[in-house]
This record gives sequence, C-alpha cells and structure tokens, in this order.
Amino acid sequence: MVDDETALLQLIEKYLTRLGYDVESHSTAHAALRSFAVAPESWRLVIADLRIPDLPGQELLHRMFLLNPQLRGLLCSGTPFDVSTLPPVMRTQPAFLQKPFLPSMLSDAVKALLPQPQ
Repeated sequence: MVDDETALLQLIEKYLTRLGYDVESHSTAHAALRSFAVAPESWRLVIADLRIPDLPGQELLHRMFLLNPQLRGLLCSGTPFDVSTLPPVMRTQPAFLQKPFLPSMLSDAVKALLPQPQ
C-alpha cells in the first residue's frame, strides 16, 4: 500500500490485515520501490494513490511491473481516472478505485485481484 495520507494508509493496512492479507505500507513511492526491489517476486498486489508527491502512482506501478510482470495493481484517487490512458503494456494490469470508498469496496477490489489471502 502506497499513499502519502498517513491516516488513510494506517487504516487500510489495519483493514486488509484483518482480512488476512500481509500488508506492507509506505508513505512515499521511492520507499516502496526500494522495498520492492529487494524481492519483487514476493509482492502480489500494489495499491497506490495516483497522486503520490514523489512519483505518480501509475509510474510507480509501471516501474514495478517491469520487475514483476505478474504483479497486480490497484490505483486509487479522489479524481476520476481512466485506465485506458495508461501505456498499452499496462492497460490490462491495474484496476481503479475512486476515493472515498467504503471498506467493502476495497475488499471487493482486492478479492477480485487476489482471490486468496496469503
């Protein structure tokens, strides 16, 4: 999970942990990239805000997909976004969730991308 809103980051981490997922959260894209680079194959899903100050969420996912093409992505934003605006190689990868969202909406989105908690 990558979001510069600390309160939201902590809330989502708690919620997903309660659902049985192992969650690693970062408040900057560069911190997430450093952690990801250590073992990219161990990551299954990245949830990223579109408007992360140090690197846009779609660019973060693009860099991560280059290292792990099996990675799933969920972009979130308070502003509308169309996945078809992404580079062609990425269009089939990420899903999008409009903020604000209910916990059940997040759960449904994650379950659609990752059917089984690990």
